[in-house]
Amino acid sequence: MLDIRDALGALLERESAALTVSTCGYITRDVYNIRDRANHFYLVGSMGMAAPIGLGIALAHPDRRVLVLDGDGSFAMNPGCLPMIAEHRPDLVHVVLDNGAHESTGGQRTAALGDPAAMALAAGYAAAHTVDDLDQLAALDLTGTPTLVRIRCKPRSHPAGKRVEQTPQELVKRFRAHLADPAAHLEAV
Repeated sequence: MLDIRDALGALLERESAALTVSTCGYITRDVYNIRDRANHFYLVGSMGMAAPIGLGIALAHPDRRVLVLDGDGSFAMNPGCLPMIAEHRPDLVHVVLDNGAHESTGGQRTAALGDPAAMALAAGYAAAHTVDDLDQLAALDLTGTPTLVRIRCKPRSHPAGKRVEQTPQELVKRFRAHLADPAAHLEAV
């Protein structure tokens, strides 16, 4: 199993130019502290909404790849978005960081998910994978989309990083400015 920060670092490096939507809580704090970028849209207090918001962004910007970073608890709150994502077939990579806990609210055990990869395939995703280490993650072919990647993670053994400093309104303004820049999608930010 992976440390969440290692998994996020590898994903952010691999998909550096993707429009990235991160779920609320510690995952957003980790992404913010690993590498804050204008192409990152942090959800602050919107549990269960990363995938639907990612779909909306993908539909509005079909020429861009979207990376959705979900936690297992957040994923379990909104599995109904899977068929919608599958139906629209966006260039979207949906990651479920599965550590079995709602860490940012006290470490409570999450509801049993079953197999998120099998759920995504049953809903019509083009591909789905489950990985346990960085080598497996690096070897994934993420060209067929939408794709779900379940990453089995260890429980958090480090303190959460600092909170996102911008207000939600400032984050929206920054993200929109990034989207309006015609050169932004041509290079890693």
